[in-house]
Order: sequence, then structure tokens, then C-alpha cells
Amino acid sequence: MGSLFRSEEMCLAQLYLQSEAAFACVSELGELGLAQFRDLNPNVNAFQRKFVNEVRRCDEMERKLRFLERELKKDKIPIRDTGDDPVAPPPREMIGLEAKFEKLENEMKEVNTNQEALKRNFLELTELKHILRKTQSFFEEAAMYHGNQPETNQPEEENLLVNDYAKTPYTKLGFVAGVILREKVPAFERVLWRACRGNVFLRHAEIETTFEDPHTGDTVNKCVFIIFFQGDQLKTRVKKICEGFRATLYPCPETPQERREIAIGVMTRIEDLQTVLNQTEDHRKIVLSQVALDIRVWFIKVRKIKAIYHTLNLFNVNIAEKCLIAECWCPVVEIDRIQLALRKGTELSGSSVPSIMQRMNTKEAPPTYNRTDKFTQGFQAIIDAFGIANYREVNPAPFTIITFPFLFAVMFGDIGHGLLMFLFALYLVLSEKKYLAKKPENEIFEMMFDGRYLILLMGIFSMYTGFLYNECFSRSINVFGSAWNVNAMNDSNTTLQGSGTLTLDPKTYGVFRGTPLPYPNGTGDPYPYGIDPIWQSAGNKISVQNSYKMKNAVIMGLLQMIFGLVLAFYNHRYNKDYLALFCEWIPQLIFLMCLIGYLCILIFYKWAVWNVLNSNSAPSLLIGLINMFMFTKPTWAKKTQLYSNQNEVQITIVIIAILCVPWMLLTKPIILYLRNKFQGTTRYAGVRVAVDETSDDVAILDHDHLDDPETASITPKDEEEKFDMSEVLIYQVIHTIEYCLSCISHTASYLRLWALSLAHSELSEVLWTMVMHSGLSAKGILGAFMSFVIFWGFAGLTVGILLVMEGLSAFLHALRLHWVEFQSKFYKGEGYLFTPFSFSLIVEGRVDE
Repeated sequence: MGSLFRSEEMCLAQLYLQSEAAFACVSELGELGLAQFRDLNPNVNAFQRKFVNEVRRCDEMERKLRFLERELKKDKIPIRDTGDDPVAPPPREMIGLEAKFEKLENEMKEVNTNQEALKRNFLELTELKHILRKTQSFFEEAAMYHGNQPETNQPEEENLLVNDYAKTPYTKLGFVAGVILREKVPAFERVLWRACRGNVFLRHAEIETTFEDPHTGDTVNKCVFIIFFQGDQLKTRVKKICEGFRATLYPCPETPQERREIAIGVMTRIEDLQTVLNQTEDHRKIVLSQVALDIRVWFIKVRKIKAIYHTLNLFNVNIAEKCLIAECWCPVVEIDRIQLALRKGTELSGSSVPSIMQRMNTKEAPPTYNRTDKFTQGFQAIIDAFGIANYREVNPAPFTIITFPFLFAVMFGDIGHGLLMFLFALYLVLSEKKYLAKKPENEIFEMMFDGRYLILLMGIFSMYTGFLYNECFSRSINVFGSAWNVNAMNDSNTTLQGSGTLTLDPKTYGVFRGTPLPYPNGTGDPYPYGIDPIWQSAGNKISVQNSYKMKNAVIMGLLQMIFGLVLAFYNHRYNKDYLALFCEWIPQLIFLMCLIGYLCILIFYKWAVWNVLNSNSAPSLLIGLINMFMFTKPTWAKKTQLYSNQNEVQITIVIIAILCVPWMLLTKPIILYLRNKFQGTTRYAGVRVAVDETSDDVAILDHDHLDDPETASITPKDEEEKFDMSEVLIYQVIHTIEYCLSCISHTASYLRLWALSLAHSELSEVLWTMVMHSGLSAKGILGAFMSFVIFWGFAGLTVGILLVMEGLSAFLHALRLHWVEFQSKFYKGEGYLFTPFSFSLIVEGRVDE
């Protein structure tokens, strides 16, 4: 578990690359993905760097490829993915790629322009065809108005629109005809009425077929209209209104013969245009089909070239020696592979001068690099979301693999719910190749897919704790036979008949495997595994299980906090920070054990000494804990004394805990003060600095945020500051108070394990009783039908409320217990992540170039 337990050992290396070999060497390092380059030109503007023109050319090529990709998506042509991962082409091939992309872009733009013009012409002819058809009925109606008076039963609005034209049949009327969007017709009609003061006659008819907008490709519905008016003034006004509503006007002859002749010509032109459009569409599909075969490979090549030039812009240019100088962080164990990649790049470029790599000494903290795989990356992401570990700090991720799903399951213990969660995660695991090939577009689903192995373990552990709680969709399962026998109760028939609920007494005689035995006296056997199923029917189930779950929550909290201190011990020992080990870690452990450890010992002692028969006479642990800090002497008469000499022992424990406070508070500042005064060392701003008498440098030996002697930094003497005792003391006071208060608050925080478990159990029972049980209680055919219908409602509520909402709640609480209560004991999380220059990450889009 080496690398996972602690981050990889890193080093800073300096590279000397010949100008002609730099591109190939960086390309090989990108394929390897093990070097994080530093920017050696931080004060140089991005537009003034050496390879900025090459980066711009790559941006332009990428823009053209995105244009082609949009055209493919517009035509719904799938992009072929063969899984090939081509290497970055040499710089001389950029010209050929640019020419190819330029040709394809121009060809597609020309095709689009021609196709849009043809579609626009086709649309105009189609609209004219419908105008010639629809206006025939309008003219016939106008002729009728010229020959006859309008009927009296005509609608009032139409009479207003007709106005006096029907009463003056010999008046010569002008007209315009056109097409307008269907949704604009009501507003168009109102504006015409008001602007022309009712002196126009508008008729319109809807076109049954839909039209495609040549520019946007959207489907639209249109209407044909014709407007009759009198006079040039109204004609001008009507045309302006039509222009304002984006209505298209078409010439329409007055005589039927002329309209018929134009219609025949329009139909002929439409047929010719349709043929040309089909040929254009076929040509477009042929071009795009060829593009679809290679566009993924083109994208990869362009992105790799762009990433290489972007990385080369981070290097220094040595004009005299015609080489590029780079600095990068890399894992120590991978130096040989990096050097091999450099040699391969030099050979591919044809350069005769080898590339040079040498390690450097630095005072900077290296990045944190934890190797992960598809199983551990989800757990590592949980830790990194809180904060990146300091360099070579203990990594909590391997322990989170077990502790996180277990604590989640303590709050989510149910066999049925855990099984549903397990099956969902198992589907994601079995289908991971499909989803890895094509990332889900839904962000929530993508998050669940990335944490599929975490959800899988959460489901398994939930089934395990569900067996312990003996709960399956809030119902118990009687696997081994209940150890409780109703016949052993006095007046059992009277008790069962007179009450709808049953209150169980653990002290009553039971029966196990057919043999009545008084197991509370130690001569019988309880339920072999988990909780006896009979407690599901008991009215005092909550009060009995709550005490058990509450004490278990405190015990599990103590164990995890102690484990956190054990990991802190490994940190101190690895960093050889014996001052923190003896002045902080030991008193912290003693203080925690004196307070919470003693309480857990009393819990086990009470379980061992007081059995079920005499449990009513057992002293209260809560009262005893209060008496402990109040220095109140417990007595047997008041049932507050657990063992002999309890008062003396508790007073001693409290005194030891109180003495640990000045131990944590004062010993380290005093030792640092004496060391500064008598041993020639100084400490400033929370940093211990040792002076080397033989050189002009001083080395930082320990730091509050970086206690690794292997990364001891070198600082010039003129940067030294005087030892500030007040600053060191304030820092120590803050951490001492924080730890002492957290021992109580963090232990209380683990009670959420009990609270969430109770909430989940009760909510499951309410959902079963209020929903599913109402269908099962009905009889006959009606009951079967109701059960079928209600089951789907029960299933939906179970998934939506118990699995999603309750599962998310338990997940967040488990996350809090790890981030705060557990990791605060040993984890600083103030490092920065190792982000190597890797083509695999760039091509997938997980990092920017």
C-alpha cells in the first residue's frame, strides 16, 4: 500500500532540451504523463512567448474542427470512435492539417450557403404556390360581395372589417397577398384595424404543411393572407405594417387565368429545385461521412500539438546554446522512465545531442501524488475534496475504503434498501466500459458513476448492518427462530387479547429450539445473530434499541478518534518530530482516554457485570459521568456507584486529564524557547530554524504545515526573524483549546450514528404502515388490485425518500465524521495536487492544456 498510504516521493528535475528535439521530447513526456512542468516565465505576457503563433494556429484548427463537429451533430451523423490514440504529429505536418481543415471548412460553408439559398428559393416558391391556391377562394368571395349584399347574420367583427366595400360593388379595390407566421396573425389583424381605422378587409387561411426556416432549420407554421384596400395611401400603410411584422408579400394576378399559368410555372420550378436540393444534400452527407471517420483522430492530434506548444512556452530559451531549459516535478521511482522517454524523443527528432536531466535541490514543498486506480479513485476524491494532503503525509483514503461505507451503513442499516443500492452499483460496475466510452451527459448520474465502487460497498455494508438490526423494508426476518416464548408469560392470553401492542420484558423466560430455558440467568441462548425478530412487534422496541445503538455510537467514535491519533503518531515518527510527539501527541491520547475512554470502559463493565435480571439496579452512566466532573462521591444507596473506590479512581482520572492541558499548552513553547536561547537555533513564524556554522544558509527543520526533514528548505540568513515567544504561545493556546473542546464535541457528534439509524428505521416503518400495509389489509380481488397499485407507490416513495434522500443524508453525515472528527486528529490537508502534463487527461478534457 506504499504509495497509497503516503504520497509518492517527488523530486525537482531540470531538463536541457535541444531546440530541434524539444517538441518530440515533450510529446513523449506527455504520453508518459509523469512530469509536472513549472512556468519559468511568470512575468512574460502570454502573447509575448516564443511559441504563441503556433498555439494560435492550433486554436484556429480546433475552431474549424468544432465547426465540422457541429455540422455532424446537425445532420445526426455519428462520429466513429475506433479507440485509436495517435501520437502528436511532428511540426512539419501542421501545414498539411491546416490546408485540409481549410479546404473542408470552405467546402462546407459553400455547401451551406448554396443549400440555404436553394431552401430559401424553394420556400418562396412553396409559399407562392399556397398563395395562388388559397387566394382563389378569397377572390370568389370578393366577387360575391360585389354582386350581392352581405347577409345579416354575418359576425359583427367581419361586418366591421368589410365595412362599406360590400355596399359599393362597383368600387375598384387594391390588394396585397402574402405569408405570415401563424402566431403573429392576431396581433397583425389588430394593428391593421387600428392603423387603417377599419378601412381594410383582411382574410387569412392557415397552411396545413409546416415549413423549415432556411437559416435556423427550425420548423414553423404560416398563414396565407390577403388584404383589400382602396387608395395608394392605404396601400403604403399596409405594406409598412407587413414589413414590420416580417410578412412576405408576393405578386398575385387578379384574373384566374393568370393565376393558373403562374401556378403551373411555380410547380415546374419547385420540382427542379427539389431535385437540386436532393443532390446538394447527398453531396453534403458524403463530405460529412468522410469527416466523421477521421474527426476524432484530428481532434486528438490538434489538442496534443497545442498542449506541447503550450508546455514549451513554460520553458526558458538559451539562445547561446540553442536549447530549452525546463523544470518539472516528477516521482523519484519514475526517473528512469522519464529519461528513457527523453532518449526516445531525441532519437525520433534525429538530433545528435542528447537531452540532459538532473535533479535539483529546492526549498519548495513538492506536490502530492497518490496513485489510484478505478477502485480507489472515488475514495481518494472524497479526501481531496476536503484538502490535498501535505507532502508525504499519511493518506486517509485506504482506511476510508472500509470506515466510510461502514459508518454509512450504521445509519442506513436495512437489508432491502442496501440490496437495492448494491444492485444499482453493480449495474454501473458491469456497464462501466459502455459509460467510460461515452461519458454521461447528466452531471448527477456522472457523479454516481464515478463513485460506483463506493456505492457498491455502501450497499454491501448496509445489508450487513441490516442483518444485525434484523430489518428488511422495516420488517424483521425470522431466520433462526425466536428465543422468546409467549407461553412462558403469566396470563399470556389475557395480555394478548387485551392489548393491540405488546411490551416485552427481556427478563421473561424464553424458549430456544423447542426447549424452554431461562436464558437471562445464563442457562439459555439468545437469538444467534442480530436482534430477535420478536422485538419488531414490541411497543418498547425503540427504548430498548436506542440504548444499545447510542452506546455503540460512542464506542465507534472513540475507536475512530484513537485510530486518527495512531496515524498522527506515524506522521510524527516519519517526520522525526519528537518534540510534537512527546509534547502534543502523548498528552492528547491520555486526555482522550481519561474522558471518553473511561466512559467506554464503564459501558463494557456495565454490560459484563449487570445482567438482564438485575439491570434495573444498574447505576446510570450519565449521572456517574456528571458526578465524576462535579467530584460528587457516588453511593450504593443512590445506585450511582459501579465499583469499589470509584470516587478515588475518578478523581485521579480527572486530575490526570487536567494536568494534560498545561502539558500540551506549555511544554513545547518552553522547549523551543530554551533551544533558541542555549543551542543556537531560532524559531520564527511557527518555524524551527537551525543555523549551519559552516555555511551562509539556514535549514528549516520543522514547520507547523510541513514537518518533513527531507524537504527542509534553505533560507538565506538575511531572511531570519527573531524568535517570538508570544506568537508561539498563542499558536499553542489555540490548538490546545481546540483539541480539548473537540474531544467532547466530536464524541457527541458520533451520536448522529444512532440518530440517523433511528430516523431511517422509523421512516421505513411509517412508509410500510401508512402505504403498503393499507393495500395488504384488503381481501379478495379488490385487495389484490389495491396491492398491485399501491406497491408502485410504495416503491416510488422507497426509492425517492429512503434511498435518495435518506441515503444522501447518511452519506453527508458519514462525510462529516471523516472530514472533521477523524481527519482533524492527524490530517492537515494543506498541500497541492500533482497535475502532470498528460495527454490522456487533456484529450479527455479533465484538465486544460
